[in-house]
Amino acid sequence: MTASAAKDSRQALGRNPDRLTLEERTALAGKIVALEVYSPATLPLRRIEAIGDSIDACIGMLQERGLDPRRFEYSPLGPAY
Repeated sequence: MTASAAKDSRQALGRNPDRLTLEERTALAGKIVALEVYSPATLPLRRIEAIGDSIDACIGMLQERGLDPRRFEYSPLGPAY
């Protein structure tokens, strides 16, 4: 996904944000990601379920996939450290 991450950020779906490579993280820095909210009942995996330039874009992507946007937290993906 290295060179194409900036062109098609959907390639990051299903991946743990901490497992993105340096090149991927740089290409996706500033994007908003949706991660399932933690609850003891579900113990969700830490995976990117939606990614976009805004929260609205993430909500739309989640709805397209049949997921409830209220079950997710939205945060900007920062640069690699």
